[in-house]
Amino acid sequence: MSESPFTAGGMRRQPRQARSQERVNRIVDVAEELFASQGYTATTTNAIAARAQVPIGSLYQFFPDKTAILQALALRYAEKLHQQLAAIAETEQTTLPLSDYVDQLIDTTERFFSENPSYHAIFMEVQGTIREVAEIDEATDATLIQDLANSLAKRDARLESADYQAIAFVLVKAIGTLLWLSLSQEKTFRQRLVKETKRFALSYLQSYFSSGLVHTDKLQTHG
Repeated sequence: MSESPFTAGGMRRQPRQARSQERVNRIVDVAEELFASQGYTATTTNAIAARAQVPIGSLYQFFPDKTAILQALALRYAEKLHQQLAAIAETEQTTLPLSDYVDQLIDTTERFFSENPSYHAIFMEVQGTIREVAEIDEATDATLIQDLANSLAKRDARLESADYQAIAFVLVKAIGTLLWLSLSQEKTFRQRLVKETKRFALSYLQSYFSSGLVHTDKLQTHG
């Protein structure tokens, strides 16, 4: 797997020893719990330090403020999702039928949300209000778009680079938005929305890739 495109965000300094890394991980773990249960706004760095059983001074050695801890958590989520989706590209996905490929892509994303229920609870509160988190979201999407564009190009190289980029942009943004919105729905309707997302993504891809062949109508990107 390629080197992670995600960095340490707003951390004051990087832990260099295993003990320090364990402390940082514990701080972020506790922050995740408190942000989800009490809300980001209501949670204080003192509460995080107390629950993590670390001196407040030690917390500030690594994180200048609460926003930096949230950034670290957002980056952790971003890396986890990226790794899970990248694992699809490492399989023989270029030989899979489009329907199977779409199933893997969307099931993996849905599983990420299901396995990380705090993600929605935390970022629903702060979305659109914290610039640093919005920047992480944009960087995450940009990485996923590039990965997907590369993956589609491996399926068939007869489209142009701008086409793969545009197709990947539409898919990442649409799938991410639909699955995000589904999280606030009751279980049965949420499952229906996942199926509808698969239907949309498959139909869209089939308009370019049909039975392994590239559709002759390319994007109108050249005037």
